[in-house]
This record gives sequence, C-alpha cells and structure tokens, in this order.
Amino acid sequence: MKRRALTVLLALLPWARHGRAQAGGIVVIGHPGLDRLDVATLQRIFTGRVVEVGGVTVNPVNVSQGNPVRSRFLAAFLNQDEEKYLAYWTVRRYIGKGVPPREFATASEVIRFVQSTPGGIGYVDESSLPAGANVLVR
Repeated sequence: MKRRALTVLLALLPWARHGRAQAGGIVVIGHPGLDRLDVATLQRIFTGRVVEVGGVTVNPVNVSQGNPVRSRFLAAFLNQDEEKYLAYWTVRRYIGKGVPPREFATASEVIRFVQSTPGGIGYVDESSLPAGANVLVR
C-alpha cells in the first residue's frame, strides 16, 4: 500500500509544482474572439505547434528576453527556462518550422496588441491585468 501511495504522490508532483508556478501571478490573455485554453494547448501555441484554435488563427506574443514576467511564464506554463526556449526556436527556425512569437517590452504593449489583433494571445503579470480582459489561462 505504501508503494502505491508513493507512486501516486510522485505522479502528482509535476502538477503540484505547476499549480504553485501559476500562483506566481502570470495571466494569459487573448483577443475577445478566443475562448479559454487548457495548458497543453497553450504550450503548443507558444512552441509553434498549433497555429489555429477554434477556427481562429492565433498570434502569440512574448515579453522581451530578460523580463522577469517572461521567465515566470516560461517556467510556469512551458516548463522551460530562457536558454531552452531560445534553443528550441533556433532549431525550429533553422529547419523551416516557423519563427518565435513577436516580443514586446512592456505589459501595456502586450495588452494593446492582444486587444486589437484577432487571435492575439499574450501574458502579463496579474497586477497589470486590465478590467474586462479576456483571461484564457490563469
């Protein structure tokens, strides 16, 4: 019985870590035409493996490299750090499988882009979340 309990606990550890990371205050927002997303779909969007959701072409954006919000997003939702994410996109671009999401320096630029671009998806710190924003993943 102890062995089975340990197996279940070990299986749940990644989810527990993921839940704590999300509590770090990163919120994924989208254009009003998009519906809520699950984390697996979000991962595929930000790694270029999904380009359309519900018949809408998605247009993900990142905040600039070195921004702590980006680091928290990569850790919480993609289970990557900056180095791994950049390496992933370097290879993907080299083999002709796409380009990384566009980058913006500030949360206000991300918000403006997402709200004005059909299919726009970005992330901000929860403290920067505007009233009425379409929250896709929290």
